[in-house]
Amino acid sequence: MFRLVCTRAIVTLGLALGTTALAAQQAPSIEEVIARIREEGLQRSQVMQTLSYLTDVIGPRLTGSPNLKRANEWTRNQLTTWGLENARLEPWGPFGVGWTLERFSAQIIAPQCIPLIACPKAWSPGVRGTHVGEVVYVEANTEAELEKYRGRLKGAIVLNGPTRDVPARFDPLGRRWTEEDLARMAQGRRDAPRGPGETPRRPVGPGSTAGSPAGNPTASGGQSPRLSPARRLAFFLQEGVAVVVDPSTRGDGGTLFVQSAALPATGSSSSRAQRAPRPWDRKAPKTVPQVVMAIEDYNRLVRMIRQGERLRMAVQMAVRFHDRDLMAYNTLADLPGTDRKDEVVMLGAHLDSWHGATGATDNAAGCAVVMEAMRILKAVGVQPRRTIRVALWTGEEQGLFGSTAYVERHLSALEPVPTTGEQGGTAQRRRINKPDYEKFCVYFNLDNGTGRIRGIYAQGNEAAAVLFKEWLVPFHDLGATTVTLNNTGATDHVPFDRAGLPGFQFIQDPIEYSTRTHHSNQDNYDRIQPEDVKQAAVIMAAFAYQAAMREELFPRKAARASTVAQGTAR
Repeated sequence: MFRLVCTRAIVTLGLALGTTALAAQQAPSIEEVIARIREEGLQRSQVMQTLSYLTDVIGPRLTGSPNLKRANEWTRNQLTTWGLENARLEPWGPFGVGWTLERFSAQIIAPQCIPLIACPKAWSPGVRGTHVGEVVYVEANTEAELEKYRGRLKGAIVLNGPTRDVPARFDPLGRRWTEEDLARMAQGRRDAPRGPGETPRRPVGPGSTAGSPAGNPTASGGQSPRLSPARRLAFFLQEGVAVVVDPSTRGDGGTLFVQSAALPATGSSSSRAQRAPRPWDRKAPKTVPQVVMAIEDYNRLVRMIRQGERLRMAVQMAVRFHDRDLMAYNTLADLPGTDRKDEVVMLGAHLDSWHGATGATDNAAGCAVVMEAMRILKAVGVQPRRTIRVALWTGEEQGLFGSTAYVERHLSALEPVPTTGEQGGTAQRRRINKPDYEKFCVYFNLDNGTGRIRGIYAQGNEAAAVLFKEWLVPFHDLGATTVTLNNTGATDHVPFDRAGLPGFQFIQDPIEYSTRTHHSNQDNYDRIQPEDVKQAAVIMAAFAYQAAMREELFPRKAARASTVAQGTAR
């Protein structure tokens, strides 16, 4: 009996070992899988179809708007159709009130008809019907200068801010990084060109001077304090101004850049610990309808007024605020892993956009790329050891809200440190890691426009840089060669990196991102470079697969201090 049991055990063990050996023999190599990924992604891509639906059909996707919720639901359903599992909408928030532009037009109607290129700011109130009013150019950088307009602005349409020179462009709007540019990036040289996230983005929301040159006036002779944008708006509100028109601070040739409405100074005192109101807050203070105008049109109106013309403008501006659901949602879906399915590799991009166009390069391109990467992996039949998860974030444009909420809910959060003794000083917060923190592998993000991937920012992670150099070798022929230890910011990898987790953004060719499309009225499908987004999807699929198949988790940087000042982390 003992001999029989032993014999059976040996046979069973032999069969198991044989099965394992056969499985290992049949498992494709990394090189074979990358070859399949390249073929699927370059020969049978669906990335442009995805992009067209997100931009042409759904359109602008402002956080909190019905269009963004529609995009959440469509991407969830599309990922399910491709065979991804557990596709879902995960709520975060509350964010605040949504906003939709329903109708807009602006034109000078006297002394002649002049059609105007302009766009309302997000969360701006509308006007009733069609408002016709006198156009007044307000030149005031101090309180004293502003007082000259008291009693003259009721019902007026105010031009708010200085004119701007529009020099001829002798350099192209679009460009790619040269080999010399990339070499300087890799070396971390100070003269290396900077990507979009390596320079501070203009502030967004109340108190921002984005879209309002008047926000940085020069005091008259130093005799009076400078006039803040919030104070100017408060004056306009008191005086009954109908519409405030700001010139676009950059762009020309009909391109304008527009973000959110500013709020007036309320006069109430607030401490640093209190968050300033935002235009999407349910109880945001009342403000004036606000529009951004293309610089050529704006400059012409100012010149006409200065030459004695009395202009009348007709503005139609119907908007809708949405306050039934104050939550926002991220779209998530999984390609489940096998023996290490509890460990997670993530790909992501932000689904929300601004409203002046259809948000193609910022950031339907990134969303279509990461969705396509998941479709490719499913289509070629990979069986990753770790779960590969795609995330389409929202609230990125207002402050990386969706990705931050995910990290705090699932991975790591900052909690107040109990204080003892005397009150005062800088409040402290302590980072508390969740159970899934140790099972998290790596996050890869794409959010710098339509440009092809040229490499990756290693965020100071030297061990990661070694891996990235190896992983890019199969894509040197596609132009992806560069690894830099430099940090980059302002994208959804930041909450992961801030929590001490591996989170990375790719280096992309700039194309026309900063010059034509980023937050502008030209950010449309036609600005997408099809071959670039195909290449990016292939590389992201390959990176995700290789991370999911490693024996070890992705290398992390040195542990950070567990307690930080409240003002230094979101």
